[in-house]
Amino acid sequence: MSPRPPAVRPRPGPDDLRRTFEAVPARTTGDDEPFADSWWGRAWVTALESRSTDGPRLARGRAYADSGNVAAITVTPGRVVAYVHGSRPRPYRAELRLRTLGDPDWETFLGAVAERPGHLAALLAKEMPHSLADTAAAQGIALLPAADDLDPTCTCPDRGRPCKHVAALCYQTARLLDADPFVLLLLRGRGERELLADLGHRNAAHSARERPAAPVAPSVSADEAYADRFLPPLPAPFPADPHPGRPPAYPELPGARDPLGLDQLATDAAERAHALLTTGTDPVAGLTAWQDAVRQAAARPTAGLTATTRALYRELASATGRTTTDLARAVAAWRQGGPAGLAVLETPWDPPAGPFDRARPALAAAGWPRFQPWHNHLTHPGGTLQLRFGHDGRWYGYESEPGADAWWPRAAPAADPVGALLELTGAG
Repeated sequence: MSPRPPAVRPRPGPDDLRRTFEAVPARTTGDDEPFADSWWGRAWVTALESRSTDGPRLARGRAYADSGNVAAITVTPGRVVAYVHGSRPRPYRAELRLRTLGDPDWETFLGAVAERPGHLAALLAKEMPHSLADTAAAQGIALLPAADDLDPTCTCPDRGRPCKHVAALCYQTARLLDADPFVLLLLRGRGERELLADLGHRNAAHSARERPAAPVAPSVSADEAYADRFLPPLPAPFPADPHPGRPPAYPELPGARDPLGLDQLATDAAERAHALLTTGTDPVAGLTAWQDAVRQAAARPTAGLTATTRALYRELASATGRTTTDLARAVAAWRQGGPAGLAVLETPWDPPAGPFDRARPALAAAGWPRFQPWHNHLTHPGGTLQLRFGHDGRWYGYESEPGADAWWPRAAPAADPVGALLELTGAG
């Protein structure tokens, strides 16, 4: 039995509805070894091989998978995608679609799982026993795909369904399922965190129903005991407004240095008080004076700067010893990623071995020229595009005018470098 490779661990991401797995190295076992170790991984391979009667295409796809020709694999509900290297220099984009389960099917399946504690224990151990699939099947729900459930597409000219590139992707997906059956459940529509939270609540409710009710001692309610001794209870507080109210406009007061700044501070105080009232969290807690200045500036629109906003920028920049250009660039970084985005703008760092080292091969596999590394930066040879890797595991896109070396944050950050570059160039 071949060992499970460590490379199937997913990269960290903002949520678990999009999981990207690093490319798996070439296998060293013989062709007679089964491609998947677990029964559910082998069932996936069986569905693939039952779909096609073209043995040579499947054999070529398996050879591609064995040789490590499949790049990073991205799994989302109902879809698995990867670039696969074939006989030509440029890789092909292979995709496989699978029908997701509807909410009624999930409700039925999760209810059945919660009734059997062994199923939940198996999922927590990253296993999918036959009995779990049987439980789903008894409810009319097919977790594992049949041959006609798989819908393949590829950018190659081969019209085979599947072609050898999609076949290679299918074989590698079986190895992901070996390591983590939650990959299959994600393909069917639900992420791991959501599933475990749902099952945890159901399990707790089921356990509570099974516990015998504790005997209730006779008692007197507090309302009855204190009805004649105290004043009537206070009315319930009014609900918080959905949005913070804006303070009234302040007149120009004698000796006041800047009435516009006073208005800004009062508005910010109202917004902070509203956040404390509704969430219990102060958005300023833990921020430095510079970070708080950037936060306040970022809360004001920058398109068509008004006199009030320009005055605010000048005041905040002067108070923190920065220029208005420094502040404008920091505001762009804050809007891109909050405090994490500002740290990416201002503080280069040396990432440990791992995702940063694998970024350049992934970009090259997607057809981009070789980027130049410096600390946590990857710069396009043309000098106008740049990716920066943050401590939060996300990639931040930057742009600069040709030859200017003045980098500005652009676009939303992404969990993988190719996605960040597509977002930056508008091709995503």
